[in-house]
Amino acid sequence: MTRTFEELVAEAEAVPTEGWDFSWFDGRATEQRPSWGYARAMGERLAGADSALDVQTGGGEVLASARRLPPLTAATEGWPPNVARATALLHPRGAVVVASPEDAPLPFGDAAFGLVVSRHPVTPHWTEIARVLRPGGTYFAQHVGPASAYEVVEHFLGPQPGSSRATRHPDRERAGAEAAGLEVVDLRAERLRMEFHDIGAVVHFLRKVVWMVPGFTVERYRHQLVSLHERITAEGPFVAHSSRHLVEARRPHA
Repeated sequence: MTRTFEELVAEAEAVPTEGWDFSWFDGRATEQRPSWGYARAMGERLAGADSALDVQTGGGEVLASARRLPPLTAATEGWPPNVARATALLHPRGAVVVASPEDAPLPFGDAAFGLVVSRHPVTPHWTEIARVLRPGGTYFAQHVGPASAYEVVEHFLGPQPGSSRATRHPDRERAGAEAAGLEVVDLRAERLRMEFHDIGAVVHFLRKVVWMVPGFTVERYRHQLVSLHERITAEGPFVAHSSRHLVEARRPHA
């Protein structure tokens, strides 16, 4: 039986949003994965490291997926519900979780880690990353790229300026890393297909990824939600495209 707009939206509004577990989307939305397999590649680097920091760990799910963590492993996270979730998940693995706002200096001493990792940081703070890496250490991360899921963004906010579309561009991130004294050894970008099969998936996505449509609520954007629900019902899945890039940078030896 076809579910109504109200039923789909009510269900999506009731789903918890903490952490980076996206299993609720199974059967309701899909996103093509980058070819490089970030979690697997991150796990390989963690297995060979003696110390590591995961920046903006979310609920700790990606870091916890690694089979082996270094003897010294720390993670930072700024959102209190995620701090609690990451602590419960990572403490049994011997990792410490530090509550730290994403825009604050990293709460660690200089040259503290041989490896820094991050999956989808809001903003990579290159000078801080370079500072906490010891000489010869590596930053390995997957970043959100420019104009990611902008089909969704522009449905709700209207056409976005070119300057907005250019943020997070890989070339800018290379320049930022190099300005901080890091050597970029790998930088790869891909644009990937996303499909939303019902309006509930769109609502949950915007509640979870809060920077896409700042201040999103169902009531505030009800008109846009209804029109998109009707479009999905008539035409099938709403298609968007995410943007991702893989970054590997090294702090040179002195």
